[in-house]
Amino acid sequence: MTSEKTMTSAPSDPDRRLWLTVTSVAGGAGLVATAVPFVASMSPSERARALGAPVEVDISGIKTGELKTVDWRGQPVFVLRRSKDMLDSLTRHDDLLSDPSSRRSDQPKYTINVDRSIKPEIAVMVGICTHLGCIPTFRPVPGSADIGSSWPGGFYCPCHGSKFDLAGRVFKNVPAPTNLVIPPHHFSTDGKLLIGVDPKA
Repeated sequence: MTSEKTMTSAPSDPDRRLWLTVTSVAGGAGLVATAVPFVASMSPSERARALGAPVEVDISGIKTGELKTVDWRGQPVFVLRRSKDMLDSLTRHDDLLSDPSSRRSDQPKYTINVDRSIKPEIAVMVGICTHLGCIPTFRPVPGSADIGSSWPGGFYCPCHGSKFDLAGRVFKNVPAPTNLVIPPHHFSTDGKLLIGVDPKA
């Protein structure tokens, strides 16, 4: 009796195994198909990363007097390696500036100084005019036929004539109300700048 039962059920075992395998594979595929979008939804989007992620900049190749523009949070950020003459010029025209001590500026506390920087030779500022959001042009050479003979060098906004010095400080009697914004930043190494993170963060 027992052997007959075994012989009768034996031929169906391969079919049962095949059915179980197919069902398991289909179930697994369904689980993966459901899990992938779920896991993806937990990851930050490209836009979210762009809005919040810090940007690392290699500054080792920036020559003295050279300006590099990088993108951070969809904004241009100027990274300028200033020469000794450029730094010296920052102490000679306070009377021409609207806010020479940066008391009304949007900047971290650790950059409230004449240079508006952590390292005097490296200036980091958001390259957007504080008037209506145009991008100022880099005009480092002192004196200018179209800007004025007293021009010490800096950034000139071609949209409405706002002027900023080589530390991003705004001149008097121009449309821009405040100095250029200084973003949070620090130097992870001598040749690496991290924009978007404070030194103590």
